[in-house]
Amino acid sequence: MTAWPVDWDGVAETVVTTRGPNGRWNVAALGVHAGDPATARTWGRTRTWRNFTERGRGYVQFTRDPVDFVEAACSVREEDEQILDSASAWAEVRVEQTAAGEEDATQWVDWALHVESSEVRERSVPTVSRAHAAVVEATVAASRLGVPGYDDETLRERIAFFESVVERAGGDRDREAWRRFETLTE
Repeated sequence: MTAWPVDWDGVAETVVTTRGPNGRWNVAALGVHAGDPATARTWGRTRTWRNFTERGRGYVQFTRDPVDFVEAACSVREEDEQILDSASAWAEVRVEQTAAGEEDATQWVDWALHVESSEVRERSVPTVSRAHAAVVEATVAASRLGVPGYDDETLRERIAFFESVVERAGGDRDREAWRRFETLTE
């Protein structure tokens, strides 16, 4: 088995592409938990869930582009190619369902991710961007709006706080990601 192209612990917020029934690659956000094997959970009957179930594979991508992340998390995006231009590294994974259940009326499925192949496309010196992190956290909060078990008012307060972080600390691409986030979550 091939190793992951990056080392991490905890949860890495990634972008995953999975081939849909139309032959195109669905682009979605996916939190991947470090481990042996790494794992992920899908919530609801999403395109990622369907494509994992029907095809048993996908491409986990590590990107620092906040616009690509917002589009993956907040829109239905399809591409002709499986690897995004912004991916610094990727791993082709075979997925295996390990558990399933329901929480607050929402179906969930746990998946083990087994790396089949991988590539590092770009090496860079990491920087910590509060604005980039705020954009990612806002997409997580937005994905929980209207979901039983979460308080919409609290989530909207978080989103407003994250917006203030992007305004204070963001660069051009972070601000563009926020504009895209607002458009996609109206």
